[in-house]
Amino acid sequence: MAAGSTIGSVTARQVYTDRGHPGIETTVRTQNGAQGVAVVTAGVSVGIHEVQFAYDGGTKWRGRGVQKAVRHVVEIIGPAILGMDASRQLEVDQAIIELDGTPTKSRLGGNATASVSAAVLQAGAASMGIPLYQHIGGVHACLLPVPGVLTVLGSRRYGSGGRSGGKPSYSMICYGFERFSDASYAAWEVSNEFVRLVREVLDIDANRDRCMIPPGAVKHDRELWDLKLQAIVNAGYEGRIGFQVDVAAGTYYDEDKDRFVGLFSPEDKTRDDLIRLYQDMVANYPFVIIEDPLDEEDYEGHAIVTRELGVEIVGDDLFTTNVERLKRGIEVGAANAVLLKVNQIGTISEAFDTVQLAYDNGYAVMPCDSRGEGPLIADYTVGLGTGHLREGAIGHVGNRFLAIEAELGSRARFPGRKGFKP
Repeated sequence: MAAGSTIGSVTARQVYTDRGHPGIETTVRTQNGAQGVAVVTAGVSVGIHEVQFAYDGGTKWRGRGVQKAVRHVVEIIGPAILGMDASRQLEVDQAIIELDGTPTKSRLGGNATASVSAAVLQAGAASMGIPLYQHIGGVHACLLPVPGVLTVLGSRRYGSGGRSGGKPSYSMICYGFERFSDASYAAWEVSNEFVRLVREVLDIDANRDRCMIPPGAVKHDRELWDLKLQAIVNAGYEGRIGFQVDVAAGTYYDEDKDRFVGLFSPEDKTRDDLIRLYQDMVANYPFVIIEDPLDEEDYEGHAIVTRELGVEIVGDDLFTTNVERLKRGIEVGAANAVLLKVNQIGTISEAFDTVQLAYDNGYAVMPCDSRGEGPLIADYTVGLGTGHLREGAIGHVGNRFLAIEAELGSRARFPGRKGFKP
């Protein structure tokens, strides 16, 4: 063991996050003074098969306080990994997994275990004096991703979607460029043009960071697709920028009716209705990525959509970064990509196991920073060579990608349309 990378201290605290509820921040320091800091919080839409987070309950913080998770880190996990080598991620994660002892991290909380695991990964890289993406992917980690930029949120525009956390959400995927920096600028330009059109056509006081579509503003999401397409044409990027939609369809599914209620338009829809709508979307608009298009238990339906649409179909709530759920999807051909949320499964090693399984079976991997990863998602993306991610073109994540691109210099590669399926 290298003495410098030995874990010397583990601390944690509750912090504010941009999700509107607290998160847990864990700091791991090594003997040579290196440190890693990781924040974990819940997403706005959470699949029922994700690991369980430790919350305080009660009335304070509306039950979403994480002091319980903090205590688990400080009193249980931290002492157990002191003296271990932060550069040996698998060994540390295995110790954490055994310490919890449950498949859903219900004893210690997936937020507690994931925050420690992610902080260890950073501390390991810092203790060796190398970038995090290189620690993950080695010296050949030089592939920048096709990025996207968020354009639309707003789940209640047709009177439903209370469980969806703002879904369906739409992004522009910027693929037809030579470098990440070029794609980043195009994302900034086209998103500003889209906001201008929304203000002008729909009379909504939108901004580039949060374009919420209120109830009654449109009668069908097709009106939004038309504006997105017009923004691409106006900005001069036709054929170089496509659409991505995170449907989170399961949050609109009514089991009693066996219908999807208020999704894309006011009318209730069957699974077949949705599949026909997706066919129309792909045929008439530049949709290139569709995430969670059907209920999260409908593997057969996802397999049908994957076969028929010819675009990237991503499983998020369907797979929850979980090896066993991905195996089930692979068996029937459900989706052709998995959304990677490293804090969704409980440890870095388990998340990366899912990535490897996806690659081994021809599935794409699309990282997402919705669980508190922040700019770290850039290093995960480059280190794992995923070729694309959800959003990430601008803001703090975009800044990190630009820094990596500059650091790599002539070694930096950009995959263009080959960065995602099919």
